[in-house]
Amino acid sequence: MAAETSFQAGRRGTDARGDCWLGFTPAAGGGIELVFRSKLEALYGERTRRLLLGLLEEAGVRHGRLQVEDQGAYPFVLRARVEALLRQVPGLAGLRVEPEPEWAPRGPVQRQRRRRSRLYLPGNEPKYMVSAALHRPDAVILDLEDSVAPPAKADARALVRHALYGVDWGASERMLRVNQGEAGLEDVAALRDTPLHLILIPKVESAEQVAAVDRALDGTDILLMPILESALGIENAREIARASPRNVALTLGLEDLTADFGIARTREGHETLWARSAVILAAKACGLQAIDSVFGDVGDEEGLRRSVREAKALGFEGKGCVHPRQIRVVHAEFAPTRAETERACRIAYAFEQAQAAGLGVVSLGSRMIDPPVVQRALRVVREATEAGLLRGDWRAALTAEAAAPRPAAGEGGGDGAIG
Repeated sequence: MAAETSFQAGRRGTDARGDCWLGFTPAAGGGIELVFRSKLEALYGERTRRLLLGLLEEAGVRHGRLQVEDQGAYPFVLRARVEALLRQVPGLAGLRVEPEPEWAPRGPVQRQRRRRSRLYLPGNEPKYMVSAALHRPDAVILDLEDSVAPPAKADARALVRHALYGVDWGASERMLRVNQGEAGLEDVAALRDTPLHLILIPKVESAEQVAAVDRALDGTDILLMPILESALGIENAREIARASPRNVALTLGLEDLTADFGIARTREGHETLWARSAVILAAKACGLQAIDSVFGDVGDEEGLRRSVREAKALGFEGKGCVHPRQIRVVHAEFAPTRAETERACRIAYAFEQAQAAGLGVVSLGSRMIDPPVVQRALRVVREATEAGLLRGDWRAALTAEAAAPRPAAGEGGGDGAIG
């Protein structure tokens, strides 16, 4: 190794909160010279030194100068930055630093689960990762694509690998957005053995792009969500949706899509209504969820509410989030309304009563209820229960209501079964 060669990894400066920068100059002898500066020197300085020197020793690096500028990096960040640094050293390209023991075991992979909110997290910025679960998104997306500058892609890949083990993600589904094309397949190869649930494939235009990722995941249970971001992708939506049994949802990226159309994206979104509808139709035809794009104006809560209401009315089941403050609004607007829940409970109750009586027809009052309406009602009841909007005794309340004498004309009724 040439003594004059230097390598770098990580981020430096006051904005790199919770991160660190490392520089390494190999040497032929003399042991390891550690030049260490930390904003948390008094609290964790000695422990951090021991960790860094131990990681170099485990990698077989015995000589050289290691410079460290620490802005309060967590141990998983230090491990990731050392891995990205040493992989640049000749002879160590395949190095993998052992991650920390998994903070919280990955929950089961579920095809059918709520995906109302998916919080995007830049893949090279740990400060956003450590607190993500506190906001209770249905999913977190560790992003290796648009949010990471090209020179930082290798750093981000190492950081995401260690974050998947070293961060408590709570009940959130763990998603990864990989890069396009061959770079994305390299991401998959590097991260397929991590505790992931799902991979988002960006800028998909053909079924073969999905099939290639499917093949790269052979032997795993990781799910897929293609992102359609071009006119050709929208045109091939049905084939893309059917391209892999791992597919659980389709989503789209409206910024890239409108750029491909050669038009400006507006707040009203009329220019993409047909494309969004095409994604919904393809997803539903193939038994997948349809997930809407992000709403980019973080400060416009009312605009976000309108956008989610429109998405829900069209048939979308979730929306991307670019900031934690959007999660609460997205969850509230995707939740069933009181009126929707009340009607769904009555239909579900009538369905259960008909089944118990051996009847093949479900009726509510004088109206027959078609099977698709029953299925939609059962889904609304399930969603309302999961959202805590429905009392546990709603069936008993409806039973009591059915047994009670009907009020005379002009008299008021009860409060209903919904709490």
